[in-house]
Amino acid sequence: MNKRQLAASALGVALVFGVTACDEDNTAQLGTWAKGLCDAAQTPIAQSRTALADTAKVQPEEAPADLQKRLSADLAALGKTNQDLADAIDKAGAPKVDDGVNVQQDAVSELKQAAQGYQDAQKKLDALTVADQAKFADGLRSVGDQVQRLSRLSSQAMNRLQSGELGDALKKQQGCKAATPAAAPGAGTADTGAPGAGTTAPGAPGASPAVSGSGAPAPQGGESAPAPAGSAAATPAASSAASPTG
Repeated sequence: MNKRQLAASALGVALVFGVTACDEDNTAQLGTWAKGLCDAAQTPIAQSRTALADTAKVQPEEAPADLQKRLSADLAALGKTNQDLADAIDKAGAPKVDDGVNVQQDAVSELKQAAQGYQDAQKKLDALTVADQAKFADGLRSVGDQVQRLSRLSSQAMNRLQSGELGDALKKQQGCKAATPAAAPGAGTADTGAPGAGTTAPGAPGASPAVSGSGAPAPQGGESAPAPAGSAAATPAASSAASPTG
């Protein structure tokens, strides 16, 4: 082997080792990024899970006014958890992956939109009159439709973080492993907007309250007012993957 061949061979070896070192360094950076995010997302995920479970409850003999108050608190919680999750992703910074800045910014933007949407839904719910049972029931259905759209937005936001290298990094973090798949609006199957069932990542809070045809029986007139019913077992976006996450 002449000197030129030897130099070329040495250069090739150096390049191989350089790529390996770079890959290992990037994996470590993503691990640090994922840990920071999952640690910060753990509390919002748990809180959104609690709120979602409550939206699915039908409490016998619950007065319409009490139902309204309870669901209002749930929507407030879902709005806050979406905002908290957006803040956690924003604080984590852009992940070191292709188009990482846009992935992060888009997820933050959509979660903030969902947070504002839940606040608007809460105001709409609070404005409903409970004196007319039929109108109250119609109002709840309208709020439920709005919440389903918001849950899809939350899931979409968290879905951005749950593929490729980012998804692999998030799966390894304890703060994100606690998540389980949430049911999609109106469905009995697990789907949190994540790329695949069984993956773990920050959930999308609010992933899936749907309007139930039966609700808490109202004491007056025996009519029943349907409540937004998420999947009782549904977890937010925290779930499956987030989701971040619903």
